[in-house]
Amino acid sequence: MKAFLDGYGHLGLARGAVVVLCSDGLEQGDPDVLREQMARLARLSHRVIWANPLKGTERYEPTARGMAAALPFLDDFVGCRNIADLERLGALVSGASSAVDMTRVRGEPCVHCP
Repeated sequence: MKAFLDGYGHLGLARGAVVVLCSDGLEQGDPDVLREQMARLARLSHRVIWANPLKGTERYEPTARGMAAALPFLDDFVGCRNIADLERLGALVSGASSAVDMTRVRGEPCVHCP
């Protein structure tokens, strides 16, 4: 993410964009670096959506170091395990849905996140 933001973030690819990250959040690197880059991305973009294939599985909690570092900077944290999840993600990105069942507001506690 740092390479993307350093190379392209200020050139317009992230500025004012709706950014969708698709990852399980099982970061192998330093979570402090991810936290710093997520803060940068949140400042640049209009909205940050994280689509996680583990979300919605039994007993999943976003406690992995990467996911825990990213959560405070997300506008939406959604699953992406099946077609229905992807349809909801598409509606969220297009603005057709407020996705109340899966939305969080940056910096606010997420009552819908496990």
